[in-house]
Amino acid sequence: MSMILSASVIRVRDGLPLSASTDYEQGTGVQECRKYFKMLSRKLAQLPDRCTLKTGHYNINLISSLGVSYLMLCTESYPDVLAFSLLDELQKEFITTYNLMKIDAAVRPYCFMEFDNFIQRTKQRYNNPRSLSTKINLSDMQTEIKLRPPYQISMRELGPANGVTSAFSVDYKGAGKISSGHQRLEPATLSGIVAFILSLLCGALNLIRGFHAIESLLQSDGEDFNYIIAFFLGTAACLYQCYLLVYYTGWRNVKSFLTFGLICLCNMYLYELRNLWQLFFHVTVGAFVTLQIWLRQAQGKAPDYDV
Repeated sequence: MSMILSASVIRVRDGLPLSASTDYEQGTGVQECRKYFKMLSRKLAQLPDRCTLKTGHYNINLISSLGVSYLMLCTESYPDVLAFSLLDELQKEFITTYNLMKIDAAVRPYCFMEFDNFIQRTKQRYNNPRSLSTKINLSDMQTEIKLRPPYQISMRELGPANGVTSAFSVDYKGAGKISSGHQRLEPATLSGIVAFILSLLCGALNLIRGFHAIESLLQSDGEDFNYIIAFFLGTAACLYQCYLLVYYTGWRNVKSFLTFGLICLCNMYLYELRNLWQLFFHVTVGAFVTLQIWLRQAQGKAPDYDV
């Protein structure tokens, strides 16, 4: 029998469940699909805004908009046009009922549980398609799906399930490890943005002084070629600190410490060309950026909200 089994509303950025059906089936196959809900909730930010995951006898469909995802579980024979039409209704009602600031400020799982009443009513309507009075809307949805079909999510994209290792290396039962190529950092703070700008400034100052040193060398003013190397190494170190502040890499904290050490060495060598205030500024900025790199760590495993 074709039918909708459950639906959930989840915040995209951290997988926090905002609302969900409370009467979903308890069968083994359905419970297995609930695990896929959890895995999808951790990858919503990486997925297109309209997707389908086929899990055998059941399909999971989802849409995302304005930082919120709407997921539903249905039998494999349930029509796609009805599935996405239901999700579209949930989306319109949810963003009409709750403003974005309230959604963004939510900290507790299922803090909009009262929305389940609307989910239940809508689910009942769509489980009895003959009672639907939205043929025009369904026609529009069918055209939209034909023009822009939902992205088909593969099991490999979700991570290991039933012992199968994924290319994404996500362990949803373990520590939530993600390969460095796909790891995301925590959101940037104001101090992190300031550190990024200051590091760019120091890099630009080193670069300008390096070019001036080249001019002096060409004019045979006795400029030491090693000074040029020190200026350009300082520039590279500052830019690499910016990179480490923005992107995740393996051994990131160790690299940041070594980069700060290089900045200190360059400034020690340039002692004769800079006054104490200039040296203090460059070293302090380097230390500040290193601290921000250490503070902005990789996002860990999304909390298990039992979606």
